[in-house]
Amino acid sequence: MINRDLIRRKIVQLTYAYYQNSDHNMENAEKELMFSLSKSYDLYNYMLQLIVAITQEARKRYDVDVARAKREGEQEPSPRFAFNKFALQLEENKMLLEWIDVKHSNWDEDIEMVRKVYTAITSSDLYADYVSGAIDEELADLDEYSRDREVWRRIYKQFIQNNENLDAFLEEKSLYWNDDKDIIDTFVLKTIKRFDPETKAKQELLPEYKDAEDRQIEMLAWKLLARVAMRTAMAQTDKSICLNAMRLLLISQKFLGIFAMRSSCENNLPKHFNALA
Repeated sequence: MINRDLIRRKIVQLTYAYYQNSDHNMENAEKELMFSLSKSYDLYNYMLQLIVAITQEARKRYDVDVARAKREGEQEPSPRFAFNKFALQLEENKMLLEWIDVKHSNWDEDIEMVRKVYTAITSSDLYADYVSGAIDEELADLDEYSRDREVWRRIYKQFIQNNENLDAFLEEKSLYWNDDKDIIDTFVLKTIKRFDPETKAKQELLPEYKDAEDRQIEMLAWKLLARVAMRTAMAQTDKSICLNAMRLLLISQKFLGIFAMRSSCENNLPKHFNALA
């Protein structure tokens, strides 16, 4: 999940912070880069957990509304959103549950934000068309599970991806999430599309890295980029020149091409590191 776009963004931010910091400790800067990237992966899981929290809130509201309808002899509400098949599968996902357990993460303390998003969803035409069944004609080529998954993809794009209040809330939760959400949203939407009912609770989420070797090689490469960026920054006396130099360096496809082929990456790293660091 950690990709070049995200790492480039982190390095630019870290370079600016390094330039501002009088200590100029490279080891601390590299640790900060690694921690910042891990926080991005936390945000990915946290946004998936938000889908679950909204669904759980929907079930609570549904139970109350059903009891009221029975008591007053009225028509019971549609259970469709409260028991959306995709959301129920996500709620049982082993990878997400393991992350929640390790991080002790929950939305309980921020239930008001969950309720605000829930209210926005249930007040929309998309929700009305879904629970009434009107959307089924538009999505007639999809089976029931696929319709449920597609509805949540649309909900996420409309009410979570493009939500300024939620963005501000996340910035307050963690400074590391300040500029990450736009990239993380694309990962969440990709994850929603990948869900398969046959995998049940074993559906794989996007891993932080593809594997341990991939993580080691890519991090070595990007640490080198960070070092070069920071050394370049310290050689500049004008802040704007410094930042422009960093951006040019980090988007240079010729430079990044050094690490494009995994087969030669490990051999290239020491030589280029010694030459540029």
